[in-house]
Amino acid sequence: MLTYDIHTHSVASGHGTTDTIADMAKHAASVGIQVLGISDHGPATLGAGTTSYFRSLAMAPKTRVGVSMLYGIELNILNGGGLDLDNSILSGLDYSIASMHKPPRKPASSDENTSDYIKAMQNPYVKIIGHCDNTQFPVDYFRIVEAARENNIIIEVNNASLLPGGYHQMPGTSTRNNYLELLRLCMERSIAILISSDSHGSAGIGNASAAVELVRQINYPESLIVNEHPELLMRRK
Repeated sequence: MLTYDIHTHSVASGHGTTDTIADMAKHAASVGIQVLGISDHGPATLGAGTTSYFRSLAMAPKTRVGVSMLYGIELNILNGGGLDLDNSILSGLDYSIASMHKPPRKPASSDENTSDYIKAMQNPYVKIIGHCDNTQFPVDYFRIVEAARENNIIIEVNNASLLPGGYHQMPGTSTRNNYLELLRLCMERSIAILISSDSHGSAGIGNASAAVELVRQINYPESLIVNEHPELLMRRK
């Protein structure tokens, strides 16, 4: 069980749960979470939060029922590498995760996907690249990791990706194999990683056993795991 889980989604993400941020904080407190991050999907996701929702998070309470709260966003990386929220709003959030989702993203080549990830990493408010293991969006992991090093980007290890039947995994492909390649390159270059539940709603908060097992299996350095060293999230580009 994680005690630091910052890739989670409330009802404001538009799918997967009806739980509010208050519901999630109460559950987090009940299972021993110390830091809970709310990272609802960006506006390009159908039914997700509007610009005004993300702007208002800057005024949300930093502690709820004894749990330290962070307020971020899971941005959509659009075709061409654009993001679905302006920097003027991102500047008021604690962090931004940038990920690819279909929809809104349309199918693209490995070279295009890789280039778009790299463009997203160059945004000064993007701290984390989310679930780039996703086999729907093939990439060049060498280029991804080199860009992560150049831009002080954290690479996520997403538990939802590793679950049987996970929606990031196309038939006949393996997110686990993708992570083994990705994490080997990250470890060689001392890239910080974040273990996440990607919980939609309260029930999965802190539950990341598959991701934890994988990280332990390859003996990833504890000093580079954001869940153990939250100060890594605050590094400036």
